[in-house]
Amino acid sequence: MGQYSSSNYLAKALAVLLFASMLAGCMANRDGIFGFNSTDWRLRHRGSWNRHHPNKTQELPIKIIVGGSENWRFNFSYTDWAFKHGPFYVNDTLVFKYDPPVDNNSHPHNVYLLPNLESLMKCDLSKAKEIANATQGAGEGFEFVLEKRQPYYFACGASNGVHCDVGHMKFSVMPTLRARLG
Repeated sequence: MGQYSSSNYLAKALAVLLFASMLAGCMANRDGIFGFNSTDWRLRHRGSWNRHHPNKTQELPIKIIVGGSENWRFNFSYTDWAFKHGPFYVNDTLVFKYDPPVDNNSHPHNVYLLPNLESLMKCDLSKAKEIANATQGAGEGFEFVLEKRQPYYFACGASNGVHCDVGHMKFSVMPTLRARLG
């Protein structure tokens, strides 16, 4: 294997496999492969009846609360949440809601944008960018617009990555373009 150790090679192979399965899941939901119309599925499972333009010529961007009623919190699987609530579309807005710190014993949350899948899998925040601090999730929450058709990797960086690693506060999305209906 030359310059790559077997564990490094295995980690990269698993990363590619995870990304491919995530992308396939998004496309399967989008195309209605599961035997039902994907638009109907989104309406039933997102509870967002105002998602669609009244004359159905095109879908409009929506705001999506990360974690739904669970918000952005420790010990909730955001990877499962993202898979179940996809697909996500370019120009949709993810809303991260979380409580601000209340005292010195608080374990506040934040939001980091990670550079790649390997960083997400390892909860490696060394090259990540903090996009929301401990107080920005209060009230209406912190909003992040999925501006491009590219993978986005999110994690909570609190406690040096423990919230990401142990608390499952990490997920990725691959927004797709909206199909014009009509």
